[in-house]
Amino acid sequence: CSAGADKPVLTLFTKKPCPLCDEAKEVLEPYKRRFILQEVDITLPENSAWYDKYKYDIPVFHLNGKFLMKHRVDIQKFEDQLKKLELQSD
Repeated sequence: CSAGADKPVLTLFTKKPCPLCDEAKEVLEPYKRRFILQEVDITLPENSAWYDKYKYDIPVFHLNGKFLMKHRVDIQKFEDQLKKLELQSD
């Protein structure tokens, strides 16, 4: 089993409060050993570009830097992309 360096990075663009983000994290809970979750608070000054882009759309998810989904977790899409990345890293 690898040290986790090759795990895909799931970036969650969020802000406080964000009930949909909390819900999304719950949905993703069973998968959490398969990816690294990185949260980006779009309300922070250094993230203003993301704020302008996503202020009406959070939660927004990027997988390894690529847009994946927004508003709600699409588990099927998430699973498919995760599997693809896992196969690439093997």
